[in-house]
Amino acid sequence: MNNPRSGFPILLLLLSPALCSTSLAYDRGQLELLQKSVGEWNSMRKVHPEIRIDLSKAKLDKVNLRGADLSNADLTKAELSGASLDNARLKGANLSMAYLRKANMKNADVSTAWLKGADMNGAFMESASFAGSNLASANLRWAKLSGADLSQANLREAILFETDLESANLRGTLFTEAKGLDSAVLKNAKISNNTILPSGKEADNSWAIRHDARLFTEAVASTRILQPPVATPPAPPSKDLPAAEPRVPTVISPEITEVQAWNTMRKENPGKAIEMKEEKLGNADLAGVDLRKATLSKSDFGGANLNHANLENAALAGANFQKANMVQANLKGANLEGANLDRAYMSNANLSNANLLDAILFGATLTGANLDGANLTKASLFDANLEKASLKGANLTDANLVGTNLNGAIISPKTILPSGKRATPDWAGRHDAKFIDR
Repeated sequence: MNNPRSGFPILLLLLSPALCSTSLAYDRGQLELLQKSVGEWNSMRKVHPEIRIDLSKAKLDKVNLRGADLSNADLTKAELSGASLDNARLKGANLSMAYLRKANMKNADVSTAWLKGADMNGAFMESASFAGSNLASANLRWAKLSGADLSQANLREAILFETDLESANLRGTLFTEAKGLDSAVLKNAKISNNTILPSGKEADNSWAIRHDARLFTEAVASTRILQPPVATPPAPPSKDLPAAEPRVPTVISPEITEVQAWNTMRKENPGKAIEMKEEKLGNADLAGVDLRKATLSKSDFGGANLNHANLENAALAGANFQKANMVQANLKGANLEGANLDRAYMSNANLSNANLLDAILFGATLTGANLDGANLTKASLFDANLEKASLKGANLTDANLVGTNLNGAIISPKTILPSGKRATPDWAGRHDAKFIDR
């Protein structure tokens, strides 16, 4: 009989709460074992199927995970871009909002998995199985899914521009409100009368012919209701392993992306501290989200919709807002030191008293924005548009204003120029700005 302890010294880490980082969601011991050897990992899972796998937010980009058993694992918001997952087992896994850009997943079993909002741009998933999986709102632009099984999968509102679905099984697949399906490659794809098109209508032979697909007639399927995976508590340790104290239970909050539920939670718990790091929220729709006083340093909001969002006094140092939409967002007093706001659209945003030290604002649109009292020391405003923005009392010491549009921007005597000197009417006039002596 095999000794469960043999060959698995890392199991002490798997079951020890004291060694889990409080700032990261994943189990450090599990991550280290997976990175060390897929063979040892798979053996551990075979011997100890009762252990809950927590790899949420784990950094596994470009890691070789070929053939890894990650079935039923929690991989929410994990970074798996460029990872090798060929022949991996991900059945029933929770990959909500995970990053799988350009990942290799040939022949992977991802059936009945939860991939809502996952970014799978350019992933290679030939002959993979996503049967019965939830891919709602997933980004599958340029993904390769030739020969893949997507039967009974939910692709509601998924992004499918130029996705390769040649010879894929799309019987009973839900495409309601999916974007770009008409541009996808559907040659010889198998569809049925249970396949629901982006329009909400059932697929028919006419649609199949226009897209070089093949229509199959089958019995009308009943409506399936997909439920998100439920996080089970860690299993008790094996009798052959040292006992470990149970982990402190975590209070489950709505995802930030569920804006209405999130805002309700914030309203009902005004004193609840929001402390997260390195959140993956790129391209998310967060219009109107309440993130006041939240700690989200080094998080990714690239391309996200943050119009009218409330980020007052939020800790956002090193965060990425590249090309984000932030019209009328409230960032009053926010700490954006070193943040990347490259080409962010921030028209009429409130950045008064915000800390933008060393922030990147290349080509950012800040028309009509309130930057009164903001610290823009060493900020790069190259080609930024600050037309009619208010810069009263702003500190622009050593800021890069090459190509910056200051037409109609409001300057005051308390505004500090890149030279470190106080602003003057003459300087304002030379930059087409408006000097207000108060």
